[in-house]
Amino acid sequence: MLEAVVAAVKSVAQQEILPRYLRVARQRKADGSLFTEADIVTQEVLSRELRVICPGPVVAEEMTEQEQKDRWEAGDAGLWCLDPIDGTTNFVNGLPYFAVSVALMRHGRSILGVVYNPVSDEMFYAEKGRGAHLNGERLPIKEHVPALRGAIANVDLKRLSPKLAQGICSPARPFSSQRNYGSCALEWCYTAAGRFDLYLHGGQKLWDYAAGSLILEEAGGHMCGFNQDDFWAEPLWQRSAIAALDPDLFLQWRDWVRAHQ
Repeated sequence: MLEAVVAAVKSVAQQEILPRYLRVARQRKADGSLFTEADIVTQEVLSRELRVICPGPVVAEEMTEQEQKDRWEAGDAGLWCLDPIDGTTNFVNGLPYFAVSVALMRHGRSILGVVYNPVSDEMFYAEKGRGAHLNGERLPIKEHVPALRGAIANVDLKRLSPKLAQGICSPARPFSSQRNYGSCALEWCYTAAGRFDLYLHGGQKLWDYAAGSLILEEAGGHMCGFNQDDFWAEPLWQRSAIAALDPDLFLQWRDWVRAHQ
């Protein structure tokens, strides 16, 4: 099944997304977020292909909130979670950090995840209990683990409390350098690969974390929420994330974040 999903994601991305890269008009949804023709077409085509691979509901970003909730409730035994373009703002502005994100979920947990950046041709993927890979290479790729003070952190500041954001931006922050790439799916995968040492996000939608969190977990990484050590116990539709690949760094990072909320 994983091979079929990887093939479908790559084919649809190359046929429907790349030809529209830098050539498509943008629109805004009611919540102010961007979407494009590429988002809609990719979602429609890939949804059909995923249901052929494994029948079941598809919960996707470019659906109404009610559709998403109805399909989630109907798909406990198995459903697809799809973000056709995670990082649409990057996509429409020519920044090469966006991805197709697909997860197969059962009983509220991800069992298969695929994240593909068609610009870099990087395919991240994982199956529960079988490890995570990037283009055939086992993750993580970078093995060096710095001390917390020397770590690189990927942090989305806009969804943090003022107190925590201030701490992240202060000279007293616990890490060396901070980044934010604007694509949750890729940020999870970059952490799984060892490109980032730490990860922090104040609130993600289901399709933001469904595939990437499994890829990090299967790479040996660790994650929790702001209020729950069990990441999957956090609120489904607005889930916070504290994560790191190395277990010692994770514990130090978790404790610092929670002490500064």
